[in-house]
Amino acid sequence: MGVPESGPSDKGKIAGRAGAAPEKRTRGIETESAIASGPGTLAIGSAAVAGVLLFCGRHNAAVSEIPTFTTHLECSATGKRYPPDMLHGLSEAGKPLLVRYDLEGVARAVTRETFATRRDGGFWRYRELLPVRKSADVVSLGEVVTPLVALDVIAKRHGARRLLVKDEGRLPTGSFKARGLALAVAMGKAFGVRRMAMPTNGNAGAALAAYAARAGIETFVFCPTDTPEINVREIALAGARVTRVDGLINDCGRHVAEGRERMGWFDVSTLKEPYRIEGKKTMGYELAEQLEWKLPDIILYPTGGGTGLIGMWKAFDELEAIGFIDSRRPRMVAVQAAGCAPIVRAWERGHDHAEPWTDAHTCAAGIRVPAAIGDFLVLDAVRKSRGFAIAVDDTAITRALAEVALVEGLLLCPEGAATHAAWLAALADGRIGADETAVLFNCASGLKYPLPPA
Repeated sequence: MGVPESGPSDKGKIAGRAGAAPEKRTRGIETESAIASGPGTLAIGSAAVAGVLLFCGRHNAAVSEIPTFTTHLECSATGKRYPPDMLHGLSEAGKPLLVRYDLEGVARAVTRETFATRRDGGFWRYRELLPVRKSADVVSLGEVVTPLVALDVIAKRHGARRLLVKDEGRLPTGSFKARGLALAVAMGKAFGVRRMAMPTNGNAGAALAAYAARAGIETFVFCPTDTPEINVREIALAGARVTRVDGLINDCGRHVAEGRERMGWFDVSTLKEPYRIEGKKTMGYELAEQLEWKLPDIILYPTGGGTGLIGMWKAFDELEAIGFIDSRRPRMVAVQAAGCAPIVRAWERGHDHAEPWTDAHTCAAGIRVPAAIGDFLVLDAVRKSRGFAIAVDDTAITRALAEVALVEGLLLCPEGAATHAAWLAALADGRIGADETAVLFNCASGLKYPLPPA
């Protein structure tokens, strides 16, 4: 079945953690065929709640010392409310859950200067708008506020007023996945989760493995066989048990789902738990603060699962509610690869949900997501913002990556380069005006990907 077998020997380290490599494995990396399946059980003397192995089932909000204003979780489709201090996956409707806050309370507790005076901590500076209640549960690898890099030469070359890149490659593990996984792992730590699992195209698995290692949580990561080797080795080096799957990320997700009950892991797949979006939304907080609480005209975002786009849209609503920004919003642009563009197709057809994409292929592996559980949220944000969805082919992505490196000295990842290719295309066809301030999101360091020959 492709799911690792578990048994009584799990007390202590599972085979596959660093220093305990069994046969047929290299540095914690396995192929799908090398994994035995069987009726393994978890019996370690801990409480198992809804198939997830816990240290202590429930988090005690009474011992909170970080100012936090979480009130409840809410189904993104039905609006049904759920208690915040319990472990949750999807809602009863099978849709993503969103964390809600007492925003009136936040408005009374903080000002813009509150965040400005917190020089350290990266996205943890916004703790009043995050769900982690106890400082002991914060998991940090030295996060920073990622810079806005002006591409002035390129902007002038193409007759545009202002083009900026928010370079998320400066975060721990070299990608914006650090934001979401730091929050997911911190909340897992708070709830006593001992095992986490996820599918990945590379960077998310690396972030999960690193933050979970720091929190003492065991991790299982499933990735397509063609995942960049540097990502696979990075994940394994942090102690995760890596399984290569012959298929795409949705096939990897099925392996995670199949193993949940038997292996007792918590599924931290994109939008299948409530907290990765809370980490990703901090991109919106940072962007607003860096632009002196005035949002840009347009944001171009590389869109696979869409967590960051959804998260920023949520962040802007929260910032308006606490009085930090006005009602004006940037146009949100979902950028996909021509070889895997389910969101673009749904947007063009006027659909609320995206049909799964078949034969997905692109050099930008991070946005090779054939189906996204949060598709309706992405499409809603794009439409409400009067934005659009656009697909660019691999030739345009490669050309855009080379232009930014050669002209501006900034090495984008392929997914980040896709946003530059999309900006060029939309500038040429008039969907983006030359007088508009545009922000591109570079989601990872270009050094994490194969580079063209010298």
